[in-house]
Amino acid sequence: MDDQPPPVYPAPPPMAPAPSHSRRPAGRGWLILGIVTAVVLVFLLLGVVVETGIHLLPRSLGMGPALVALDETLIENNRSSSKIAVLEVSGLITGGYLQSDTYNSVNLLVQQLKRAAADTAVKAVILRVDSPGGEVMAADEMYRALIEFQNETDKPVVASMGGLAASGGYYISAPCRWILAHELTLTGSIGVIMHGFNYRGLLDKVGVRPEVYKSGRFKDMLSGSKREEEIAPEERAMVQTLIDRTFDHFKQVVRDGRDPARRRNPEEAKALSRNWEQFADGRILSGREACDLGFIDELGDFKAAVQRALKLAGIPNANLVRYDPPAPLFDIFSWLAESRHNKVKIDLGMGWPPPESGRLYFLSPALPR
Repeated sequence: MDDQPPPVYPAPPPMAPAPSHSRRPAGRGWLILGIVTAVVLVFLLLGVVVETGIHLLPRSLGMGPALVALDETLIENNRSSSKIAVLEVSGLITGGYLQSDTYNSVNLLVQQLKRAAADTAVKAVILRVDSPGGEVMAADEMYRALIEFQNETDKPVVASMGGLAASGGYYISAPCRWILAHELTLTGSIGVIMHGFNYRGLLDKVGVRPEVYKSGRFKDMLSGSKREEEIAPEERAMVQTLIDRTFDHFKQVVRDGRDPARRRNPEEAKALSRNWEQFADGRILSGREACDLGFIDELGDFKAAVQRALKLAGIPNANLVRYDPPAPLFDIFSWLAESRHNKVKIDLGMGWPPPESGRLYFLSPALPR
């Protein structure tokens, strides 16, 4: 055999050096996260301090809850220099300070009326009422605020009733220059109610006996732990007298509210029927029945209320505006959190808190119990 040269194989390519990764100092990511978290917490803490100060400082000075500026929102632009302010009263009418909201029913309406009074472009107000009523004192404060607004500004207020404007909802509508309702609106329910429970029978069954020490004979009036025979006739008479006097005041509010509307608009406004007091016994009335009895002036919807407000104000057209309280800081954060999830809300007919025992109410039985 001939000598063959050994095969020559190509040399393998040189291996590239492994890329060098510059490692970040350990803990830098956590440091950045900690700084961001601290900034957010400081921001939230400042929000708590500001909101607490807004709520509590004026109360400590005897001024009641503070009310920040309202935001004006354009509802309908009719390219007019005049405005009609649309104010809404919905749900249970309350006067107590609500910890979850800067405004209660009374405070919000008072501030909205002040805003409408100060704005010379506002020529009239539409009060949209969709309420079963509520606390006696709260309804009366709103009633007086509406009277004061109309007397001082001479700007007409037109009440536009929604699906339910009964008892206290009618009470606050009574002083308005004009009242409209849909023919199927539930209204009326003129009366006063005080609600409570007697649970002494249940206590006896489970072997619980109340021990009561009192300074006077009637100090435990309306107590739910008293036996039937322990409730003195004088106690029942005093409570009923309180109810009757408040009821008489309610009927006077109806008279005082409807008569001026009739005098200022004699050709169109409805006069109370002669037997209207027979229907002021707590019964619910439809809008049509209320119109026939003179409790309201006209059957119509919101558009009809706008046309009536224009006519009473003597202007051809106006932009519609409303006044909204600014969203609290934590409402914004909760909205951002909730916006990431789809929710289904089931209405169980318990949207309002139950009436408190021992408190007087202008309240319709249409309120869910």
